[in-house]
Amino acid sequence: MKNIYITDLDHTFLRTDLSLSDYTKKIWNSYANDAVLSVATARTYKKTVQFLEGIVVNAPMILLDGSLIATIDKKIIDTKFINKDIADEIIDEGAKLGIYPFILSLADKNLNEAFLYSSILNVYQKEVLTHYAKDDNLQEQKHIKAMQDNFKIVYMGDETLLRELASNLKVIYGENLKFILAPEAYVGCYFLTILHKNADKSHGIKSVSEAVGFDLNKLTVFGDNFNDIGMFELANISVAVANAQEGVKLRADIVLEHTNNEDGVAKYLAEIKNA
Repeated sequence: MKNIYITDLDHTFLRTDLSLSDYTKKIWNSYANDAVLSVATARTYKKTVQFLEGIVVNAPMILLDGSLIATIDKKIIDTKFINKDIADEIIDEGAKLGIYPFILSLADKNLNEAFLYSSILNVYQKEVLTHYAKDDNLQEQKHIKAMQDNFKIVYMGDETLLRELASNLKVIYGENLKFILAPEAYVGCYFLTILHKNADKSHGIKSVSEAVGFDLNKLTVFGDNFNDIGMFELANISVAVANAQEGVKLRADIVLEHTNNEDGVAKYLAEIKNA
């Protein structure tokens, strides 16, 4: 039975400038014939494929925080959606506090995604959108409304405000939705991600395991943030990069000496290969 390696992308596998070094590509790809290799990320299919150019992925990918499981060649394995009625109710609750979300939705069955955003943006959202300026799936809406199949709803802003919104929504929806509140390292704010109750990386790993038929006792995962904790709990070996959140390091079996900018994942893989 092959070993399985699944890594988070942002601040774990990717450098802070969203690149991958030639060294990381070489070491990761050297495992391609003898291991199951994949990623688990909050990113969309489109962005993930762009970032992973030159990288071997030979198992379904866990995308959009686990709300989409799909292969590199666009075969959909599983989806976990927030339906339109609930999504629109969430938008209305945020509007009461003067904040509006990004919404990541499935546009069609060919795995084309829609990135919906309001005409009313805060400074953090404006900065994020500068990184998506060339994308063709952006849809600005004066009065933002959800689509039929929505992967996730994301608010960005001040921690106190987002905690208030999360608290209000939990009163309404309880355990029927998943809420992730965490620091956003790129633009220096917090983000609140709202997902289907079973949309997370741990459920994603179970879906990938069923699709590929691997043994969780052979699984090693890499991460840096709180949405990686579910993976850590399932894996035989959980690895946090040196720049991981302190609470995440406490939950990891191994904390690396190197950061994402220092090829931490690749250096670990090189070390165990040569052990």
